[in-house]
Amino acid sequence: MFRSLRRALCAAAAALLLMLAGVGAQTVHADPADRAAAPGAGYWHTSGRQMLDAAGQPVRIAGINWFGFETANYTPHGLWARDYKSMIDQMKSLGYNTIRLPYSDDLFKSGTVPNSIDFSGGKNADLQGLGSLQIMDRIVAYAGQGGLKVVLDRHRPDAAGQSALWYTSAVPESTWIANLKALATRYRGNSTVIGIDLHNEPHDPACWGCGDTTRDWRLAAQRAGNAVLSVNPELLIFVEGVQTFNGVSGWWGGNLMGVAQYPVQLDVPNRVVYSAHDYATSVAQQSWFSDPTFPANMPGIWDKYWGYIFKQNIAPVWVGEFGTTLQSTIDQKWLAALVSYLRPTSTYGADSVSWTFWSWNPNSGDTGGILKDDWTTVDTVKDGYLASVKAPGFPGGGGDPGDPGDPGGGTAACTAAYTVSSDWGGGFNAEVKVTNSGTVALKSWKATWTWPGAQKVTSMWNASYTQSGATVTASNADHNGALAVGGSASFGFGGAPGGGGAPAVSCTAT
Repeated sequence: MFRSLRRALCAAAAALLLMLAGVGAQTVHADPADRAAAPGAGYWHTSGRQMLDAAGQPVRIAGINWFGFETANYTPHGLWARDYKSMIDQMKSLGYNTIRLPYSDDLFKSGTVPNSIDFSGGKNADLQGLGSLQIMDRIVAYAGQGGLKVVLDRHRPDAAGQSALWYTSAVPESTWIANLKALATRYRGNSTVIGIDLHNEPHDPACWGCGDTTRDWRLAAQRAGNAVLSVNPELLIFVEGVQTFNGVSGWWGGNLMGVAQYPVQLDVPNRVVYSAHDYATSVAQQSWFSDPTFPANMPGIWDKYWGYIFKQNIAPVWVGEFGTTLQSTIDQKWLAALVSYLRPTSTYGADSVSWTFWSWNPNSGDTGGILKDDWTTVDTVKDGYLASVKAPGFPGGGGDPGDPGDPGGGTAACTAAYTVSSDWGGGFNAEVKVTNSGTVALKSWKATWTWPGAQKVTSMWNASYTQSGATVTASNADHNGALAVGGSASFGFGGAPGGGGAPAVSCTAT
């Protein structure tokens, strides 16, 4: 209803433009004595209405939506025009500190092939031959290296279009949850990915608190959120609203009135962030735009639908999408009022509403983007509206992990710590945390240990391994090899039989 034009320019245009015309992620876990004043390191959690980093410092998402993975291109748009690294560098240079990446469940299908990527002149060279999830790995890794965080957004069940409910006949709830868990596992130990937006814009007949398990989005969000946290308990769970609650309707995904009576309750505390979407007349008309008191009426509207959650200190609020073409006076007044409502960073710091603007892409039919149609030039007027609510970036991972490192000849070194997380006699699970203990960024690492008994690895995640006798050598995966100085990455494995004590582990870095 409100989204009929949002993805109007997609695969065909991308392919036409194309015809005409690596890295690893790192997780920064600073020791308490070394935590810098700059916020954002490590995984985040919530406390009342604020999001806090691993050191307990307040943080604010001030970011941008970069869509495309959810379309039939199966990769972010604009790569037919530019290199993905230059795109991310430009986002950072403009002061955006987070990227929301929409995707569809098609990314998990074996037949999905990303398309409309320009490799000429060396552009996107390290994406050549990769699948969609591998491209996502590269984007996450480069974003994190530059100090940006990423929120993954399950935008659609497939590339064909948006769905009212979180499931369809072709993509049942079990598939939705399995794919959410797969992503949570894929990026476990990589705190660039701070959380997952469970489903984009639930709307009628979706309900909140009605108790019908086929329609109650709040109950579905609890099921999915707990499933995600069962494999990666560090993630934030972003939960959007619905369209209608108790007969009162609003934007798709923008009605969080039901939270007051029916909050989302997860097994892991301090992980819920509520997400609202809000738009202007270039997307659709709403009654409040014709109110004679507009725009003075808007704070009361936002208070009713979602702002009360922040004001009553219930939980953090993130406006995951808001945008406009800015062509009408009404839209200009709306955006100015909303930015003011989000609370200026200079006055309130991180004690503010978080946001990701829709969109980076110029090819959003009913909003346009921060970039103009050439995919390079910035719409400085639109970007300028957001200046007061932009916020500091986060600790990054240093230079390009593809470069040779410190020309001054620093020391590449790492340490590894082995922890048994569970042992049930017939088998056990363990985790190894690798930390860059040297003076230069690392491109890769491997950990080696020898068991005193007959244990064997039965499965391993976030690393590959070989085992010869009792000796195991585990090497980083593509997405977690690069580590900044002091940065860490973790991998886990299952072993059998039980009795797997913690052997000494050596670490080799390059």
